[in-house]
Amino acid sequence: MGLFKRVKTIVLADLNDLIDKCEDPISMTKQYLRELEEQMEKAQQALAEQFIVENRYERLIQHAQEMIEKRARQAKLAVEKNEEAIAKMALQEKLMYEKKLDAYKQQYNTLTEKTTYLKEKIKKLKETYEELKVKQLDLIARANMAKAIQAIHQTLVSFHPEHALKGFARMEERVFALEAEAKASNYVYESQRAVTPSVFDEEVEKELAKLKAE
Repeated sequence: MGLFKRVKTIVLADLNDLIDKCEDPISMTKQYLRELEEQMEKAQQALAEQFIVENRYERLIQHAQEMIEKRARQAKLAVEKNEEAIAKMALQEKLMYEKKLDAYKQQYNTLTEKTTYLKEKIKKLKETYEELKVKQLDLIARANMAKAIQAIHQTLVSFHPEHALKGFARMEERVFALEAEAKASNYVYESQRAVTPSVFDEEVEKELAKLKAE
């Protein structure tokens, strides 16, 4: 049982470490802003649909009001002409449209409240989005600076000056050896130049003496 618990702990530790590595601050802030943009887009689409429904109810309200006024005139005209049956029918429809008008107005008020809520929601989302955009720039700058400092520290930790010093010392010895070889070569060259002319002078004198004897 203890073995399984240890394996579970190791697996969870590895998963958490993997998640931490995947949660790059710059990439994650971009993802959060994309999610916020999607919410704003959905809210704007919902607001557009609200406006469409509001316009529909405005037309229904206007139509109901027009019908109420029309039926009221018809009822009045029918009474003046002693057409009671027609007057009753006109009044009946007038009452029906008045009830519809009340219902339309209630629904319209509910719609306008939702529209106001959506407007405030979109405004708040936009304000939050702009704030996060500014904060993202700050976080990106801080993350880049932290990564740069971390890279410098890793370079300093991994750098071993002893190796470089030993290498330079070895190369210096090599240069000394090359200089010594060059110096020795120059000495041999100068020695040969000093000897060669004297040998030729002696031979020249011998040839000259032969010519004189002849």
